[in-house]
Amino acid sequence: MTRRRPARLAALTLTAAAALTLSACGGDDSNSDGKDKIAGADTGDKASASPTPNESTAEGAPEITFPSDAKNVFEGEKTGDAQKDAVLAANTLSVNAVDEAIFKGSTDTKALGFYNADKALSSSITYVQGYIDSNDTWIGVTRYFDRKVTLKGDGKAYVTYCSDESKSYIKNKKSGKVDKSAASADSYVLYNTALTKNAAGVWQTTDIASKRGDEACQP
Repeated sequence: MTRRRPARLAALTLTAAAALTLSACGGDDSNSDGKDKIAGADTGDKASASPTPNESTAEGAPEITFPSDAKNVFEGEKTGDAQKDAVLAANTLSVNAVDEAIFKGSTDTKALGFYNADKALSSSITYVQGYIDSNDTWIGVTRYFDRKVTLKGDGKAYVTYCSDESKSYIKNKKSGKVDKSAASADSYVLYNTALTKNAAGVWQTTDIASKRGDEACQP
């Protein structure tokens, strides 16, 4: 099977609905041209692998490290708008922080609580703990695409995006066994996130919801 268990943090539906509504009604919707794109998604030709040490310029920002056999790739890193680009960078760091916690087998990593807060942090801890309890990790490449930022002012923003997990797989740490079952519609996940800039100027993901197999993310 592909690496993710049930759609990540799917219980947080209220903020997800708000974010999805905003992305559907925002002023940038004309950029969407097919069912495999979220309406208004800022896309780009360049993709960046994860992680890049000290990607955040915030004081005290922790370094995020991945093992050599796992990688996240994020498309559409640059929109031309400095504020949106900062939010997208924070989205990248939030995702990478969760995966780093999985790789380290710990819910107490510095990055996890630095880039995630409130409901998103508590749900991320639960999610990571599921890997720990099963003695699992993941390997391969996960691609994140069709990312769209909606700025709300007062240090708040929403990001919607898709993930492609068709080339990343669950690996049991004890046995070393890798499950490489064929990819399916459930290999693609739609995410809706809320971010808030804290007092230190760090954009933190504060709420998140997801829907596995969503039509908007299918190839």
